Formats: sequence, structure tokens, C-alpha cells
Amino acid sequence: MDWKQHGIRIVRAGELDTNTPQTPGMTRAAAITHATAGANKLWAGTVVVQPDAKTGAHHHGELETVLYIVKGRARFRWGEKLEFVDEAGPGDFIYVPPFVPHQEINAKPDEPVEAVVVRSGQEPIVVNLNIESPEPSSAPPDSFHPARHR
Repeated sequence: MDWKQHGIRIVRAGELDTNTPQTPGMTRAAAITHATAGANKLWAGTVVVQPDAKTGAHHHGELETVLYIVKGRARFRWGEKLEFVDEAGPGDFIYVPPFVPHQEINAKPDEPVEAVVVRSGQEPIVVNLNIESPEPSSAPPDSFHPARHR
């Protein structure tokens, strides 16, 4: 085996790919993909969520998702009516199981959330759900996930 060509890959901070699905209030950048590192079962990248922004209710199909909060305060709602809520800060990990209805919210009105995201697949699966959020907002509602169905 040629380990030089088929071994460890390092994707430098300046090499992240922003040619990913982008939506208002959120900036995603892919780091580990099939194209950048040869990954077949994982996708990893970064996300920055602007102050006071939130997603609509959605799930990611069969994908498992892990987020690691680097900076800021993230609030998550989940459940059939988004009835459960918790927050995460720097150093916290969040696990989102397959098919769990959820909403992601920047809990701070004046500071972005910066996170690392890892998913169990390469497909950017987002299934938008028609669930009203119990989350109050001082900003107009923005959906981070475009209205597309799988």
C-alpha cells in the first residue's frame, strides 16, 4: 500500500470548501469529504450561526450528526412539537440521532455560534417539517435549511 497517497489527509484551515448548501444566517464550510480526503462514510466541516438566528423544524433522515461547540451558546429544541429544550456552550458535544425532529437556535442576540459538525454520510439530507416553534424570537424567522424534500 502506498501510505503517502492513501494515508492521513490534513485539510488546512484555509482549504475548507464553502461550496456547500448555504442559507441565511448560517455559513457552512466542508473540511472532510470524499473530494477533499477520500472519506466515504463521514462528512465534517464547520458552521457559524449568526446572532439571534434559528432554523425551522427539520431532521436529517438516516444521518447521525455530532456538533462540537467552539464558541457561543447554542440552543436546541427537539421532539414531535419541539417540546424539549437544552443549551450547549464551548467544549460541549451534541448528538442528533437519525430522524429526530429538531431546531437549532443561536441563544445569544449579540454573538455568533461557531461549531464543528460531523455527519455519518456525504449527502446533505434535510427534511423540513411543518412544526410551529415555541421559540420566541426578536428577529424575523429565517430557515437555515432551504425548502427541499427528499
